[in-house]
Amino acid sequence: MDPIERTRLRIAEVIAGSSVPEDPRHSSNTLEWLLRLDPDADAPLQLAALGHDIDRAVSTRKVQRADFDDYDAFKAAHARNGAEMLVEILQESGVRDESLTREVHRLVCRHEVGGDLRADLLVDADSISYFDVNLPLYHLRNSRTETLRRCLWGYQRLSPRARSIVAQLRQPSDELEALMAEVIPRADA
Repeated sequence: MDPIERTRLRIAEVIAGSSVPEDPRHSSNTLEWLLRLDPDADAPLQLAALGHDIDRAVSTRKVQRADFDDYDAFKAAHARNGAEMLVEILQESGVRDESLTREVHRLVCRHEVGGDLRADLLVDADSISYFDVNLPLYHLRNSRTETLRRCLWGYQRLSPRARSIVAQLRQPSDELEALMAEVIPRADA
């Protein structure tokens, strides 16, 4: 089996063990959105899309939100931890292309903040997927206030193109539709 395919399968296997129920779907959905945004996305972008949140799936390695006073510092630590985990998986899977490994690491480290065209593309795919598949389950676990805060944070980091995509998504409940009707104008103001 090709090392890249072995890596994809290993990422899916690890994420399938996550205690966060939406993580497996979010992984594949982020890749789907990446390919909608850029049908020619290369292997490093695709692997980063699949594995960007992998640290949430391994309880012994998961970065804990409670350990950080600042949400952005938590997200940066989460991204670095996931990037390191993916490098290990790439190596275990037999990927020997150091430039590919470095690019996957770099992209995952930047998946919360972007900073260049490729990282920004991953931010958009990840964020669109949050609104597409994660939001209903996130809301079940959190208060409306926390869900609103998380939605504002996620929406504000989107590119104009991604904002228009998210604005067209339909949520599965009137409550979440109302929440998004509050998020979009506040974030766009």
